[in-house]
Amino acid sequence: MSIKKRVLFACGTGIATSTVVSHAVVEAMKERGISIDPRQCKATEVRSEASGMDLIVSTTQLPSDLPVPSIVTLAFLTGMGKAEALDKIEAALRA
Repeated sequence: MSIKKRVLFACGTGIATSTVVSHAVVEAMKERGISIDPRQCKATEVRSEASGMDLIVSTTQLPSDLPVPSIVTLAFLTGMGKAEALDKIEAALRA
Protein backbone atom coordinates (compact mmCIF):
# COMPACT_ATOMS: atom_id res chain seq x y z
CA MET A 1 0.00 0.00 0.00
CA SER A 2 1.42 3.36 -0.97
CA ILE A 3 1.46 6.37 1.28
CA LYS A 4 -0.32 9.44 -0.05
CA LYS A 5 2.01 12.38 -0.46
CA ARG A 6 0.55 15.78 0.34
CA VAL A 7 1.42 18.25 -2.40
CA LEU A 8 0.49 21.92 -2.41
CA PHE A 9 0.02 23.45 -5.87
CA ALA A 10 0.28 27.23 -6.02
CA CYS A 11 -0.27 29.88 -8.67
CA GLY A 12 -1.17 33.54 -8.75
CA THR A 13 -4.88 33.06 -8.09
CA GLY A 14 -4.99 29.52 -6.71
CA ILE A 15 -7.50 28.52 -9.37
CA ALA A 16 -6.70 28.06 -13.05
CA THR A 17 -3.00 27.37 -13.43
CA SER A 18 -2.64 25.35 -10.24
CA THR A 19 -5.57 23.16 -11.37
CA VAL A 20 -3.86 22.37 -14.69
CA VAL A 21 -0.56 21.58 -12.97
CA SER A 22 -2.24 19.58 -10.19
CA HIS A 23 -4.09 17.31 -12.63
CA ALA A 24 -0.97 16.75 -14.74
CA VAL A 25 1.22 15.91 -11.74
CA VAL A 26 -1.35 13.67 -10.02
CA GLU A 27 -1.80 11.61 -13.21
CA ALA A 28 1.92 11.39 -13.96
CA MET A 29 2.80 10.37 -10.40
CA LYS A 30 0.02 7.76 -10.39
CA GLU A 31 1.77 6.16 -13.39
CA ARG A 32 5.00 6.17 -11.35
CA GLY A 33 3.37 4.53 -8.34
CA ILE A 34 3.05 7.63 -6.17
CA SER A 35 -0.34 8.62 -4.78
CA ILE A 36 -0.91 12.34 -4.22
CA ASP A 37 -3.34 14.22 -1.99
CA PRO A 38 -3.39 17.56 -3.87
CA ARG A 39 -4.19 20.94 -2.33
CA GLN A 40 -4.29 24.29 -4.11
CA CYS A 41 -3.70 27.85 -2.99
CA LYS A 42 -2.65 31.32 -4.10
CA ALA A 43 1.09 31.97 -4.09
CA THR A 44 0.51 34.53 -1.32
CA GLU A 45 -0.99 31.77 0.86
CA VAL A 46 1.87 29.27 0.51
CA ARG A 47 3.58 30.15 3.78
CA SER A 48 0.38 29.60 5.81
CA GLU A 49 -0.59 26.44 3.88
CA ALA A 50 2.85 24.75 3.80
CA SER A 51 2.62 22.98 7.15
CA GLY A 52 2.22 19.23 6.78
CA MET A 53 2.97 19.21 3.05
CA ASP A 54 5.56 16.90 1.48
CA LEU A 55 6.19 19.20 -1.49
CA ILE A 56 5.10 22.53 -2.98
CA VAL A 57 4.82 22.92 -6.76
CA SER A 58 4.32 26.47 -8.00
CA THR A 59 4.12 28.35 -11.27
CA THR A 60 5.26 31.57 -9.61
CA GLN A 61 8.16 32.56 -7.36
CA LEU A 62 8.02 31.41 -3.74
CA PRO A 63 9.75 32.57 -0.56
CA SER A 64 13.17 30.92 -0.24
CA ASP A 65 12.75 30.03 3.44
CA LEU A 66 9.79 27.65 3.26
CA PRO A 67 9.90 24.66 5.65
CA VAL A 68 8.97 22.27 2.80
CA PRO A 69 10.81 21.37 -0.43
CA SER A 70 9.48 23.35 -3.38
CA ILE A 71 9.71 23.31 -7.15
CA VAL A 72 8.88 26.32 -9.32
CA THR A 73 8.14 25.40 -12.92
CA LEU A 74 6.21 26.57 -15.96
CA ALA A 75 6.82 23.25 -17.74
CA PHE A 76 3.20 22.12 -17.43
CA LEU A 77 2.01 25.29 -19.13
CA THR A 78 4.65 25.54 -21.85
CA GLY A 79 5.27 21.82 -22.36
CA MET A 80 9.00 22.53 -22.36
CA GLY A 81 10.98 20.65 -19.72
CA LYS A 82 7.94 18.70 -18.55
CA ALA A 83 9.74 15.34 -18.28
CA GLU A 84 12.54 16.92 -16.25
CA ALA A 85 10.03 18.65 -13.96
CA LEU A 86 8.21 15.35 -13.38
CA ASP A 87 11.53 13.64 -12.60
CA LYS A 88 12.34 16.37 -10.03
CA ILE A 89 8.89 16.05 -8.47
CA GLU A 90 9.20 12.26 -8.27
CA ALA A 91 12.68 12.50 -6.72
CA ALA A 92 11.45 15.00 -4.12
CA LEU A 93 8.48 12.80 -3.19
CA ARG A 94 10.63 9.67 -2.89
CA ALA A 95 13.31 11.43 -0.79
